[in-house]
Amino acid sequence: MARSRLRLRPALVVLCAVLPAACSRGGERGDATPPPAVPRTFRMGFATTPPVLTVQSVLEGIDRFEERAELAVFHEELPWTDLLGGQTPVQILARDKLALVEHLHDRGLDVVFVLDLTDGLSRGEEAPQLRALGRSLAEPAVQQAARDYALAVDAMLHPVMLGLAAETNLIRAAAGPAVYGAVVTTANAMAQDLALANSAARLFFTVQVETAWGLLPGGPFVGIDQDLADFPFAQALGLSSYPYFVFDTPEEIPADYYSRLLRGTSLPAFVSEGGWTSASVGTSVSSPELQARHVDVQEQLLDSIDAIAWLHLLFADPDLATWPQPIPPTLPLFTAIGFCDSSFASKPALAGWDRLFARPLAH
Repeated sequence: MARSRLRLRPALVVLCAVLPAACSRGGERGDATPPPAVPRTFRMGFATTPPVLTVQSVLEGIDRFEERAELAVFHEELPWTDLLGGQTPVQILARDKLALVEHLHDRGLDVVFVLDLTDGLSRGEEAPQLRALGRSLAEPAVQQAARDYALAVDAMLHPVMLGLAAETNLIRAAAGPAVYGAVVTTANAMAQDLALANSAARLFFTVQVETAWGLLPGGPFVGIDQDLADFPFAQALGLSSYPYFVFDTPEEIPADYYSRLLRGTSLPAFVSEGGWTSASVGTSVSSPELQARHVDVQEQLLDSIDAIAWLHLLFADPDLATWPQPIPPTLPLFTAIGFCDSSFASKPALAGWDRLFARPLAH
C-alpha cells in the first residue's frame, strides 16, 4: 500500500556457513570447508523514498542501501495535475526522474517502476490528485494521459519491470465497479501500447495477499483468479503483504501464504511491497524484534515460491513531522516498516536483510 509514495530450509546450512568451527567434528581442527550458502532466486531492492523530502536525504538513502540491493523501486501515483494541466510526460520525467534514475543506474541498480492508478492509502477511491481536479480514471482523456505516461516511463527510464496496476483485488473489494473497471481498461491498454513499442520491461500487476486470503476484513479464502483473468498481459505477479494487521507474530503466517495464491498460475511472483512494522500502530502491537523475526519468515516464503524479487518500499522510516501537512490519517500505519529509523540508524531487521543479501544470487 504505497503512495507517491513485499520452502522451509534448515537453519543448519546458514549456521555452518558462518560458524564452520562449530560445525566441524569434535576433536578435529575447524578448518573444513563450509558448505556453500543456498542461492537465492530473488533480487532485492528498496524504494528511493527518503525520511525527509530533500535531495540530500534521497541521495543519503541510496548511498546506504546500494551495497545491499540490486534493484531500486518507484511506486507512485501518476502526476495527474501536471499531465492534465498541459505538461507532457517527457517534460515531467525529465524534470522529476531522469537524473535520479541515471544516478541509480550509475550505482549499478536496475529500476522497477509501479504505476499506481488509484489511492494507495484508500483503495476505495480515485487517486488523490484526480479527486482534487474533479476528474476520473473512467474518462477516456485521463486514460490516454496514463497510457502516454507509461510509454514515456518505459522509453526514458528503462525499467526492468513495469507495474501497470497495484493491489487490484483490494480495489475491486473496496471501490465501486466504475473505478475497478477503469483500472482494468487502462492497465490493459497500457500493456497493448507497450507491446507495440517493443518494450523490454517485464510487465506485472500486484495483488494484496491479506485480501486474497479473506483476512481483511475477514472471511473465506478468495484467491486471485479474477485478477489473473482481468490482467492477462502479466508476465509476473507482485504480492503486497502487511501481515501485522492480521497476525500477532510472524510465525503465525501460514507456510503456504504465498504459494496457495499461485496454484492457478505459472507466472513468476515476487514481493512488491509490505513488511512488518517495528512499532505498535493502530491495533497492531509490535517491536523491532518482531520485525526482525518477520525477515526470517519472509525468507522462507520467498524460497517456497522461487520468488524473482523482494521489493521493500521503505529503507528508512519517514520523519512525518517534516512532510507536507496534513498527513493522510492512514499513512502512520505503514511508516515504521523501514529497516532504519528516520536518522538512518539500523534496526535489527536490517541484519536479517543483509544475511539474505549475502546469499549468492542464482542465475
